[in-house]
Amino acid sequence: MFNKLKEKLSGFKESLAGKIKEKANNIGETAKSVGGGGLPFQEPLEDAASRAQTGSSATASAPHSEKPAVATQAGEPSRSRISFADRARALIFEREVILDEKDLQEPLWALEMALLESDVALPVAEEIVTSIRQELVGQKKKIGSDTGQLAEGALKNAILKVLSRNLMDFDQFMKESSKPVKILFVGVNGTGKTTSIAKVAKYLKDRGYSVVMAAGDTFRAGAVEQMEVHGARLDVKVVKHKTGGDPAAVIFDAVEYAKAHNKDVVLADTAGRLHTNINLMDQMRKIVRVTKPDLMIFVDEAIAGNDAVERARLFNQSVPISGTILTKTDADAKGGSAISIAHITGKPIIFLGVGQDYPDLVKFEPEWLLDRLFGE
Repeated sequence: MFNKLKEKLSGFKESLAGKIKEKANNIGETAKSVGGGGLPFQEPLEDAASRAQTGSSATASAPHSEKPAVATQAGEPSRSRISFADRARALIFEREVILDEKDLQEPLWALEMALLESDVALPVAEEIVTSIRQELVGQKKKIGSDTGQLAEGALKNAILKVLSRNLMDFDQFMKESSKPVKILFVGVNGTGKTTSIAKVAKYLKDRGYSVVMAAGDTFRAGAVEQMEVHGARLDVKVVKHKTGGDPAAVIFDAVEYAKAHNKDVVLADTAGRLHTNINLMDQMRKIVRVTKPDLMIFVDEAIAGNDAVERARLFNQSVPISGTILTKTDADAKGGSAISIAHITGKPIIFLGVGQDYPDLVKFEPEWLLDRLFGE
């Protein structure tokens, strides 16, 4: 899962680590060869560092005649204009290098390209890169410590910020909502919408909710039969009409059945459609008007990458969705849609499909995704 993206993120860590080592070597060589300025540049770098660590009088009496770092309007040193003297002092006395904008330019450009190649949407990739830049510019980095940890920490923070912007606790929503909760599933053909409904039914039943399924896809051949098979396997009532019937009427009847039989949830299927199909989108608006769903969930495949993100965005413009289920996440080597879709639509990812069986549905949590991106 997300193997290609994991590989590219690892490449950024290695690139940044190489830059830090290169900078330390360059400043160290320059510090040895430059005299004056109040810094003991004439002696070997290792000796200066050793004396600084042992607290010798030479270190304590080192004059501070360098010009101060350029100040910002707030009176604080500019993080992007750090003087050579400050860098050298940090390197000699503290065994540290200070990162500036120039150090990060090449690794961050490579990271942005890697994110785009992994189907991360451009605005999301730019935000991740900007966040990393803001966190690392001006950072002091200990020589000899794990540089990869610095890069990974900044990466995690940046991706977590994107993933956490639009979140929904589905379990809490179900607990607090009036019953029956009406959940409508929409999306394009062939993305696993009906199977996702069955998975959500299993998820809810395992948590003690009673469920009714509405076979609202009355156009696709075999759609009603597929829903009936899932209903029989899960022991869930399926409300259906004949093929070609009015899907709004099917879902309305399912809601009425749920009310009459004290059921907790109605999960309603709909025919697959694109936002460009005017007739089907008008039909969808009718379904929404008649059934007044509490949630409208857009279903698409994670492996569709930026296509899934764009379809969700356009669908949301036509008939506003409440959130997304991404199917086939286990087969997605890139991972871009999982990072991007909530940011672009402004609506949360609710579940991720991670396999073919009913239990293979994971409630979306940013930490879960980060573990897959940065774990072994």
